[in-house]
Amino acid sequence: MKNFFKKLGFRKMDEMEQQIAFKAQRNALVFLLAALFVWTLYESYKVYAFHTSLNLIPCFLLVVASGIQTLSQLIMTRNAVKDDEDSFETSPLLKIIIWVCVVVGVIVTIGSAIIIMGVKL
Repeated sequence: MKNFFKKLGFRKMDEMEQQIAFKAQRNALVFLLAALFVWTLYESYKVYAFHTSLNLIPCFLLVVASGIQTLSQLIMTRNAVKDDEDSFETSPLLKIIIWVCVVVGVIVTIGSAIIIMGVKL
């Protein structure tokens, strides 16, 4: 299978290529979060100004993307320094608090959307 991928031009990235890929992924994440934040503000303005129904897609995507990024970073940090005696995890309590706030925000958003839309359970 390795020979098949080598023939297609796939190879393992060196350190410089990995760093470039990580920076590109970070830039893409920042752009997506900013775009979703602006979209969320626009949807909120439409609901406030024109009394239209709430579009939960940008709100949900923003919260989920932020939550996945925070949780992934927390898990990878724990796994990276799990057996290292000299290292300590950087502010895991703060990240756990942020993660809990994200989950509570999702629950409150869904609950308020149900109330605003008048859905009867």
